[in-house]
Amino acid sequence: MALRITLEENAECMVVKLEGRIVGPWAAELDRLWNQTSPALASRKVSLDLRETTYADAGGIRVLRAIYSQTAAAILTSTPWTQYLADEVTRKSENHVSPEASDAIRS
Repeated sequence: MALRITLEENAECMVVKLEGRIVGPWAAELDRLWNQTSPALASRKVSLDLRETTYADAGGIRVLRAIYSQTAAAILTSTPWTQYLADEVTRKSENHVSPEASDAIRS
């Protein structure tokens, strides 16, 4: 299945709605579209609507992280999978382990 990307814009916000799989060439297309669109954002808020997303590979997560890091976008989810994806996108670093978790691992 392909990825459907819909941009809904008004003067105050932009919603990036993603439906399908954010993988391979579709992740690259999302990245291209974002790089083309982002300069025109100005001070508008951004929302990433992941409610109809079915899968994202490492490249897709990387693109979503880039969008999130540039905008602190609100992320809309509807299932345990999309919530997991949102958690992956908002995580500060793939290798980050909290001090509490490090202590627990050493114990």
